[in-house]
Amino acid sequence: MDLPQELIIQFLLRLPVKSLLVFKCICKLWFSIISDPHFANSHFQLNHAKHTRRFLCISALSPEIRSIDFDAFLNDAPASPNFNCSLPDSYFPFEIKGSCRGFIFMYRHPNIYIWNPSTGSKRQILMSAFNTKAYINLYGFGYDQSRDDYVVVLLSNKVNPFSVGVPQSHLEFFSFKDNTWKEIEGTHLPCGDDYREGEGVVFNGAIHWLSSRHDIALDVIVGFDLTERILFEMPLPNDVDHTALVHSGLWVSGEFLSIWVKDTTNDTIEIWVMKEYKVYSSWTKTLVLPQNAIPDHEFDPLYYSRFVDYFHPMYSTENGDIIGKYGGTKLVKYNDKGQFLGHHSFCNSPSEVVVYTESLLSLSGDNEHNQEQ
Repeated sequence: MDLPQELIIQFLLRLPVKSLLVFKCICKLWFSIISDPHFANSHFQLNHAKHTRRFLCISALSPEIRSIDFDAFLNDAPASPNFNCSLPDSYFPFEIKGSCRGFIFMYRHPNIYIWNPSTGSKRQILMSAFNTKAYINLYGFGYDQSRDDYVVVLLSNKVNPFSVGVPQSHLEFFSFKDNTWKEIEGTHLPCGDDYREGEGVVFNGAIHWLSSRHDIALDVIVGFDLTERILFEMPLPNDVDHTALVHSGLWVSGEFLSIWVKDTTNDTIEIWVMKEYKVYSSWTKTLVLPQNAIPDHEFDPLYYSRFVDYFHPMYSTENGDIIGKYGGTKLVKYNDKGQFLGHHSFCNSPSEVVVYTESLLSLSGDNEHNQEQ
């Protein structure tokens, strides 16, 4: 084509990831443009709001992974929205610990894997030598825009049932730019033995977890600022029943950090959002979702302990609809008024699920099988 290269780039920047991966085969010039890391970053920044949201489904019974488009799946699109993803059998079984900018954070002791399902690129790093089974860990993965650096965070709390007083906390992170683990000394996190393992939620330049303060007998949000590399805490709403927070979780609802809490008495899920980030008084209960509206809503022992038998919000659409998983095999959808809209089964066996966005981004050292520390 007789078009200036600058114009071709502007056209390509506005195409979806799936098309760009195909168009790399058009010619050497297009392959070079689309493979350029600067193009991938520009494409992500330009299309961030329009990126296709997908969920990754990992079967508990076999090393099978499927990626499913939310909107197409729930709207019965005629074209199949699913595709299978491949990973080496040696990766299984693994735990999903989060997602950020198209990457999935997976953990299988003693290794961490960062994987982009859209492109197939992956990076493996060894877990820090400090990590042992004597510690309960919170994991996180995020992006530090100020340094253009991806960061894996490990927050540990020494568990000793015979000790008294404040437990010992430990905070360290792996910088992909520096290719090394770094410890942050002086971390003080007064959490008890019910310190939770969980997936870190990335929002507003920080990773967030739910945790418990043993000294005040309350749950709090613990955050790690990816730019300042410091921990901070935020309180939960006063009206949240802290005894019910064993069935709860953080997520991002539209433009707000949000928490969902299961109300066992009324068989509902409460949705709270923080209307102003880090402003405690801005917590607002926005919705109460009835679980009894879900067909076949009953406890199934197949999902006991590992897979929840209640609705778990995961994603909100532009028009305010809420999509989440239920029972390890279903996707459920509510509207912005809390009315049940429908459900679909996404697999036949219980599965773990994580939300991610499609991207062309890659990490330094992608597809390396071993990373020496």
